[in-house]
Amino acid sequence: MLRTRIVTALVMLTVLLGALFFLPVEGWFGFCAMLCAVAAWEWGGLAGWSARARVIYALALGVLCLGIALSRSGETLVVLTAIAIAFWVLIAPLWLRFKWPLRTWSAIVVGVVVLVPATLAFIVLRNFLDPLWVIIVSAIVWVADITAYFSGRAFGGKKLAPSISPGKTWAGAIGAIVGVVLYGLGIILVQGASTRELLLCLPVLVALTALSIVGDLFESLLKRQTGIKDSSNLLPGHGGVLDRIDSLTSTLPVICLGVILLIAS
Repeated sequence: MLRTRIVTALVMLTVLLGALFFLPVEGWFGFCAMLCAVAAWEWGGLAGWSARARVIYALALGVLCLGIALSRSGETLVVLTAIAIAFWVLIAPLWLRFKWPLRTWSAIVVGVVVLVPATLAFIVLRNFLDPLWVIIVSAIVWVADITAYFSGRAFGGKKLAPSISPGKTWAGAIGAIVGVVLYGLGIILVQGASTRELLLCLPVLVALTALSIVGDLFESLLKRQTGIKDSSNLLPGHGGVLDRIDSLTSTLPVICLGVILLIAS
């Protein structure tokens, strides 16, 4: 299993880096739309849809994502990003609290809110900043996952959400916050930020970590309600695309909005 997991990770990294640094602009649009479509197909599985419905939904979200990217509509991007942030900050915590099930219409709407803005954020990061920033931003979630795992193993303690994800602890969550803050401050220092800018970034890094945990727990809840371990078996040793981007779906919209405001200023 470990060998399979490592091989899959290397293949995923190679494909991602190749697409990031060598595809033209429209090619990156298509690559991101394809990822969105695959994630949407897996989302349909979490919603308990038929095979036909899952394919239709996947094609619809892929086309929607590609259409918005090709239209280069800043207004649409801002609106979708704001809706996504509102969902993750206001609705997702309540969803976790009350464990609402996915119904047909809620699954359709929430799927768009969860998947499309996050995918468009990848496009914004690559085309308006630099391909390297896709890796830097994604690493926020990777750092959170790694530090949470080791902190949880080392300190254990009270469970964070035992009925949703029994393995997660408050010690792990605190470790994730510390890890992301140190990582983020390191990146910001390399960029030559002032002390004031560092202090301003601290609450943002804490908020991003909290949102990454919410995104992770949200997908865990849906999988538990559906009775499955992984969103799919497309990535041997890793599950599905949704399993790899669950935390990114909740953090990328915030980062995307920040980039938009930075460009507009």
